[in-house]
Amino acid sequence: MSKRNAILDAATQLFSRNGFNETSMADLSVITGAARGTIFHHFKNKEDLFLNILENARQTILSAFQTHKKRARYATGLEKVEGVITFYLNFAGEREDLFLLLHRHSPYQIAETNSDCRSCLESIYTCLLDMFEDGISTGISDGSIRPCAPRNTAMIIFAMADGVTRLDTYHLYHAGSLYGDLITACKKILANEQGSQCAP
Repeated sequence: MSKRNAILDAATQLFSRNGFNETSMADLSVITGAARGTIFHHFKNKEDLFLNILENARQTILSAFQTHKKRARYATGLEKVEGVITFYLNFAGEREDLFLLLHRHSPYQIAETNSDCRSCLESIYTCLLDMFEDGISTGISDGSIRPCAPRNTAMIIFAMADGVTRLDTYHLYHAGSLYGDLITACKKILANEQGSQCAP
């Protein structure tokens, strides 16, 4: 592994665990074994390092979900949404460092003044929402999901799944124990039953 990638990996762990403001360049130097000069050789400053970490997270998340989309096969759109929820929870559990980073307040604070950071975050969440919306749109077409506004409904379903992920990320509650209830709740929201209405 190159020194640059070693710095990125170590910094991802530190920023995820401690947050942006609480992580110092001295901390990074200690954990990577790289002198501050070496870190600044690869990255202009701490914010530049953080943006590179976010970009790595974006590429990792997009690649994982694109691979899932290509490989997964579902009989209905409702099954596809369930599959996306399952994949999302599993992937978030496998890459806890990335999701803990996304669940911290600091990326969104930086995004208020840094357009690159904002674009990166928007790209990540657009990818995630697109996956849910695709399943919902498919379900509306095949009749397994009742008519609704796909994007708005995708936001609601994603918010539920992401909320469960946050409980797990912060070790407040195990996501696996909520999985069945989450799927049941989503099916109640989405399932095509006469007289039901979806999110406006």
